[in-house]
Amino acid sequence: MTNAGTSTSTPFTQRLRQAQRASDSALCVGLDIDPSRMPVGIAPRRQGLVRFLRGIIESTADLVCAYKPNLAFFEALGAEGWSILHEVLLSIPDGLITIADGKRGDIGSTAERYAAAVFQELNFDAITVNPYQGADSIEPYLADQTRGAFILCKTSNPGSMDFQELLCRFADTEAPLFEIVARKAVALDVLGNVGLVVGATYPEQLARVRALAPHQPILIPGVGTQGGDAAESIRKGAASDGTLAIVNVSRQVLYASSDSNWETIARSEARGLRDLMRNDQAECFEGKSAG
Repeated sequence: MTNAGTSTSTPFTQRLRQAQRASDSALCVGLDIDPSRMPVGIAPRRQGLVRFLRGIIESTADLVCAYKPNLAFFEALGAEGWSILHEVLLSIPDGLITIADGKRGDIGSTAERYAAAVFQELNFDAITVNPYQGADSIEPYLADQTRGAFILCKTSNPGSMDFQELLCRFADTEAPLFEIVARKAVALDVLGNVGLVVGATYPEQLARVRALAPHQPILIPGVGTQGGDAAESIRKGAASDGTLAIVNVSRQVLYASSDSNWETIARSEARGLRDLMRNDQAECFEGKSAG
């Protein structure tokens, strides 16, 4: 089980579709490591943290299309956290997508260094990025068509209302800022490697973004602890062929149990989410075909 990154020239969006079809899953497990929440028998130190994350991966790898380590949780552990991240990434099987949740956002020269760290040093397949500084702050992440960038569009937190819903003038029309971000993302997607981040906690906005970006991947956080609905996220967020919605769940799977059976319970939780989305997805798209 070694994730050595991509060695092909296949565009990121196509690679994601391949991963989802191979796994028959839209589920992504977020790897947000918290030493204070380790289950029985796992020491909150380096080897224990590696053991825990490897156990989660081994228990769920056949049920997911992707893993999403949140960089902040590893950075908070200092140099040891960086080492843990390296080791954990090597445990993710080839064919699954790895997403660096860093929400990076800075001018071009700095963005180039962020991209080098994530794609060359850590060998991630994709990264989340903040578009506030404009297209030139995103372009460095798009230079390699095999690597993807998920642009923050309509995030899952309540504070997303502060800016993302503001009405703005665009192309002689008035639209909320998140819709303009979606339109801009589509325009940037010349190599097939641009995606968007839309929270499951805003299903109607998710449906609107899918209508504006019919061929782009959408990373959907906010299911579980934040209150988003996994099945609804698939119905509103999947592309016309049923792919390209990536539904991320972190704490609901990672910390499903604090007892010695934590791997079994994590697997059961992941399987339940995978099956729920898969069944709902099949019904949804069969209905569309029949219509």
